[in-house]
Amino acid sequence: MLDHQIRLLPHEPGVYLMRDYQGDILYIGKSKRLRSRVRSYFQPGQDHSPRIALMVQQVANIEFIVTDTEAEALALEANLIKQHQPYFNVLLKDDKKYPYVCITWSEAYPRIFITRKRRLNHPRDRYYGPYVDTHLLRQTLRLVKRVFPLRQRPRPLFKDRPCLNYDIGRCPGVCQGLISPEDYHKIVEKVAMIFQGRTEELLEKLSAQMELAANQLKFEQAGQIRDQIKAVQGLGIDQKVTLPDDTISRDAIALAADDNYTCIQLFQIRAGRLVGRLGFFADTVSGTPESILQRVLEEHYLQVDAVEIPSEILVQYPLPETDILANWLGKKKGKKVNIIVPQKQQKAELIRLVERNAGYELENTKRHAQQNLLALEDLAQLLDLSSLPHRIEGYDISHIQGSNAVASQVVFIDGVSAKQSYRHYKIKNPNITIGHSDDFASLAEVLSRRFRSYQNKSETELLQLEDYPDLIMIDGGKGQLSSVIKILENMNLVPPLQVISLAKKREEIFLPGQSQPVTSHPEQAGVQLLRKVRDEAHRFAVTFHRQQRLKKSRHSRLDDIPGLGFQRQKQLLAHFHSIDYIREASIEKLQEVSGVGPALAREIYDYFHPN
Repeated sequence: MLDHQIRLLPHEPGVYLMRDYQGDILYIGKSKRLRSRVRSYFQPGQDHSPRIALMVQQVANIEFIVTDTEAEALALEANLIKQHQPYFNVLLKDDKKYPYVCITWSEAYPRIFITRKRRLNHPRDRYYGPYVDTHLLRQTLRLVKRVFPLRQRPRPLFKDRPCLNYDIGRCPGVCQGLISPEDYHKIVEKVAMIFQGRTEELLEKLSAQMELAANQLKFEQAGQIRDQIKAVQGLGIDQKVTLPDDTISRDAIALAADDNYTCIQLFQIRAGRLVGRLGFFADTVSGTPESILQRVLEEHYLQVDAVEIPSEILVQYPLPETDILANWLGKKKGKKVNIIVPQKQQKAELIRLVERNAGYELENTKRHAQQNLLALEDLAQLLDLSSLPHRIEGYDISHIQGSNAVASQVVFIDGVSAKQSYRHYKIKNPNITIGHSDDFASLAEVLSRRFRSYQNKSETELLQLEDYPDLIMIDGGKGQLSSVIKILENMNLVPPLQVISLAKKREEIFLPGQSQPVTSHPEQAGVQLLRKVRDEAHRFAVTFHRQQRLKKSRHSRLDDIPGLGFQRQKQLLAHFHSIDYIREASIEKLQEVSGVGPALAREIYDYFHPN
């Protein structure tokens, strides 16, 4: 059956998909000659790695997609791997400790911020990174926002005028539309050049603009550009990398691995200056060092602009498909790209430097993993759990004398916070109002809402759920724990759910039905892990509570009018200058405001004149 399928494969570039007897995709690959590449897997005497040998034994069906060029095959393979996540492909991990810089080009006035999550909701948005040196990244962004006039706030501080940032030149008045989207894009494009490693090009551009402003006798503008040039020049100070040719842009990539982890480092060198150090993670079992490097480079360059692709890429090992990658990069850049395995002199020393940095990251990863493992083992022994707690959930309540009462749910996976699984709740209990709080009832409400879908499921079904918690931790003492246990018992969920509480005063751990706390020491590893969960739940709850208070303090009576958005509110206030005048206006007067038609004018008038 497979021999017949292989004989039907064309001698053309494309992508092949290997499936097992259940139809699941085992592996997705690309080749410039499909038949030759696929046949090589099944030739007798092939010296496959244990991983590939295991995959070949499970292959029952082979599908293929022909492309016009090798570059198209590479791009198609990358998209299919992201979509299907085959078990035997090299899958890069999204390590949350490495931040990105995001520029939201999809918005009329793009925002620039640091994030640890890559959300690909808008194709035009760009993510730069992930950056290893978080301190340098934040320092760079602070300097950029101080030197270039950019929007400083996610939302306007005032509805009818700009804030102080506009007066001191830090913001061009985005909130009031004092700068056009086209002109603002030009400013952001300069900032993007810094994170693209194009500082030399940016300096040339700024120098030309400074000379032009000086020739036109615009000395204040020329002085501002001069300050921008000095700031950009200061970003790369003390980052010089000695190479024989400083005019060529280079990337250098290397990895370090053990039996469990693979850490990859990519150094970005532009004009002899180290402008970026990016980090990636992969499972060691997912492939050979060569295939992992190939996968990292393909995924990285698939997401960057053409101007960010260097002329030369130094690699630690020969790549499995160097020609395909080099041709694809060359076509994307519009210029030849060389991929080199340096053997001697300074380029080889640079690769060894990158490899040494990858080794340091590997040691840090192993150390953190070992600390988490010891904490989980200690916690399991402390609480007499049957296995290590894979998923721990922590809950806390935040309010001020009952006002704006909210709750938080934080999640830790294998001892590491999983912020993508966090949730917050607004307390709906009508008895909890200003001056009357009830943390017991609030926690009971939140836990009942969280596990409502767990009712009427057997223990076997519960254990198969992806979001099933191995341990639930409540911030509080015996009273909070008792209220939660009571509601979960009514839902027939205790057991199997394991619930404990952690009291702040002496870091005491309480178990259901026990009047005395568990014998423990505040500084032992398991208790420290619980404290970390408790503190994170408290932080998340307080942050959400503050957001709700701020939202309420900013609430305007105009917000309650159906169909009246923020822009229309601005136009109404600009025309009438106060809500009192809006209330007194007739329907005809309201229609004089741009964008306010008869129907909306009637809504506004009826809101202020209900009788």
